[in-house]
Amino acid sequence: MKKIAFLYPGQGSQKVGMGKNFSKLYPPARNIFEEAHQILGFDIERICIEGPEKELTRTYNLQPALLTINWILTRFIKEKGVLPSAVAGHSLGEYSALLAAEVIDFPEGLKIVKERARLMEKAGKENKGSMAAVIGMSAEDVLKVCNRAKDVYVVNFNCPGQVVISGCRDEVTKTGEKLKKIGARGIIPLPVSGAFHSPLMKEASKEFSSFLENFEFKDPICPVVSNSTGNYATTGRQVKENLKLQMDHPVLWEKSMRLLLTYGFNVFLEVGPGKVLQGLMKRINKRVTLTGIESVDSINQVKTLLSS
Repeated sequence: MKKIAFLYPGQGSQKVGMGKNFSKLYPPARNIFEEAHQILGFDIERICIEGPEKELTRTYNLQPALLTINWILTRFIKEKGVLPSAVAGHSLGEYSALLAAEVIDFPEGLKIVKERARLMEKAGKENKGSMAAVIGMSAEDVLKVCNRAKDVYVVNFNCPGQVVISGCRDEVTKTGEKLKKIGARGIIPLPVSGAFHSPLMKEASKEFSSFLENFEFKDPICPVVSNSTGNYATTGRQVKENLKLQMDHPVLWEKSMRLLLTYGFNVFLEVGPGKVLQGLMKRINKRVTLTGIESVDSINQVKTLLSS
């Protein structure tokens, strides 16, 4: 029996050209792009399709852009009869998961993510921070080094052999060099504008938590796996309280995926651009079925795989 989880990628999975031909192949996409334009005050469709990359990757533009693309694909695939029994999203992707679980609607989600992006971009300017992926070293060994460093934290526990560190820019660079000397296979700087998911985001997180209280969160129609706990959230209040922790706490992605595996999930569908989450799952469990949908013309391939 197939048990399907929808996984939503976050910041870093974007690419110029995402969304191209959506309106032609799936007419409701036109209305979604127009709705996003009205809420945001700028043409998100143009930025997604034409870029330039520097404009797309700016946090303030990128976060609403990914939410919009992921939502179009979610609407499309649900209308084709592919439905999840649970959802999860990596960092920013958790907001797309909430749309799929009907906790909030798209206009609400876009307003929330717009403010999230504004606060994170602002915090990045006030506290010059950066992030870097550490490849080929256990989380325990990375933690030991970071615990002896100043203002560097392990913030994404992605899969065996891959974690992300975050903090003050110079200290992240120094810590990365130390980790390479003691055995890390690689240190990959991430194209982000701040020390996300670290204590350097504390003030932004406080402001964002207050902002979230302006919105009513409905109980999800299926379980949502929260980044900050790695556990199911089954009520709107739980979802909201967990989101308040997300901005300045680690992303427990490996724990989240292992929870789904424990509950018998064996099909993981990455809904959004790229294959980052499929790659992480291969490092966690190679026996499950992995596929993705990043364009509306890939639906036949997805449905064939799910029906086999």
